[in-house]
Amino acid sequence: MKEYLSVKERTENEYVVQRSVFIATVAPVSDAEEADRIVKEICARYPDATHNCYAYVADDLGNVMKFSDDGEPQGTAGQPMLEVLRKQGLRHVLAVVTRYFGGVKLGAGGLVGAYTKSVTDALKKAEIVKYKPSVTFFVETDYACLKGLKREIASLSEVREYPTEFSGNVLLKFSVPTETEADVRKTISEATLGSAKVSVSDETQICYQIK
Repeated sequence: MKEYLSVKERTENEYVVQRSVFIATVAPVSDAEEADRIVKEICARYPDATHNCYAYVADDLGNVMKFSDDGEPQGTAGQPMLEVLRKQGLRHVLAVVTRYFGGVKLGAGGLVGAYTKSVTDALKKAEIVKYKPSVTFFVETDYACLKGLKREIASLSEVREYPTEFSGNVLLKFSVPTETEADVRKTISEATLGSAKVSVSDETQICYQIK
């Protein structure tokens, strides 16, 4: 697993040039299969569109890539869209630009500019997040240690917290980058004087906000 940037959720943006309407959709995807499924979904949503061009990077390393001009002149749509995704270092991301032709031909340079701007503007509107190899902690402690432990967890540089469960004791659940696991174990032990029961999940990719 490797750290990467992606979009948090599906986001749309509309751009108009020379009466042509460009509707850009950017979305997170787990793999190429999901990306292809979303492309089909968007094509079905806009069946009367002139073009539905797309590009995606569907893995952690940037090796699984695909793009389509969908009838636009070769090299004027899908490839420029892919370049935007690559230059921003995004992974597991799909961009689809739906075009409704407005009657004025834009020329090759105009098309490249329009598709590039469409994706760029959609990404500016989207929330960019960081995915990191992470583990999830499950910490059972008593109420006396709760306040201090939650304060220590909240102060971690990168953490994703989940709802606290209350019963006889308190169960805290939170995720941190794998590289910090040893330090977090030490923090928990010190904050609870070694009384907490701790279990840790296997490693997986977890999304963090970029501060």
